[in-house]
Amino acid sequence: MPLIKKTEYDYPKWLFNGHLQTIIPGLFRSEIPLPFERERVNTPDGDFLDLDWLKQGSENLIIISHGLEGNSKRPYMAGMARQFFSNGFDVLNWNYRGCSEELNNKPIFYHSGATYDLDFVINHAEKPYTAVYLIGFSLGGNLTLKYLGEARNKTSKIRKAVAISVPVHLESSCQKISSGENIVYAKRFLRTLKEKVVKKAQKFPDEIPLGILRKIKTLQDFDDHYTGPLHGFKDAHDYYEQNSSLFFLEKIDVPSLVLNAQNDPFLSDKCFPISLGRKLDQVWMEFPKYGGHVGFSPRKSEDIYWSEKRAFEFITGNQ
Repeated sequence: MPLIKKTEYDYPKWLFNGHLQTIIPGLFRSEIPLPFERERVNTPDGDFLDLDWLKQGSENLIIISHGLEGNSKRPYMAGMARQFFSNGFDVLNWNYRGCSEELNNKPIFYHSGATYDLDFVINHAEKPYTAVYLIGFSLGGNLTLKYLGEARNKTSKIRKAVAISVPVHLESSCQKISSGENIVYAKRFLRTLKEKVVKKAQKFPDEIPLGILRKIKTLQDFDDHYTGPLHGFKDAHDYYEQNSSLFFLEKIDVPSLVLNAQNDPFLSDKCFPISLGRKLDQVWMEFPKYGGHVGFSPRKSEDIYWSEKRAFEFITGNQ
């Protein structure tokens, strides 16, 4: 489809660059109380996933996937859930392995292409519903797009998808977040990832060596020594090449929106594939100039976030 060139996002003028548009909502957005109901499900390989539900007997289900080191109740997740729940949808916010404040049972955890878990969640959840819609933020956006483009059996109930702030090309985005002034973001992610590795090593000392941990300075180092090998990839490069959703977009056969801000400090130039976007039948690409990473704050505090408004418009309307 043609690129969506017109965008109505009007950012708060005091958030005058991509860093402020990323950091302020990430750190200072208020918690959103919602009546989530927790369900724990056991995976086929002997692990578990924690799912947080909002149910009201709807025929339509929204499944929302979070970003790196996020969880189901982060304000950006809860904000999106509230937008759809308040408009009649059932909502499922799910936690990746090890992201629900409890260490998971296996040496592996989660990664940008772990679509086997998303597939399991969809198959578990979709039975009572007429239609299923997918939304993913950042890593969760990559996961969603890769899943939709994979050659696998998928339920015909999936109608549309929205992917927000998506590093569709993982390697170049990982390099960008680990360079220059952006490295502050990478260090924050590395701190919690290393904490998880230390805890996991206590439980799985043979599978998870700690000798190299102090030498890891970047996310690519981490993926080279932990994410890649733990999940069956040769190294970080192999992991990125096999899991970047950019390489799956042409196979997506349900209407999907990629919403990436041009001033997103996490995203490389390859995350704005304009020439490819013009060729695709089912993938809409919208690249507003502003918004930051998982930002899109409203000008008035009482308004909904623009990404929530835009996702709702796409899923309920005609793109």
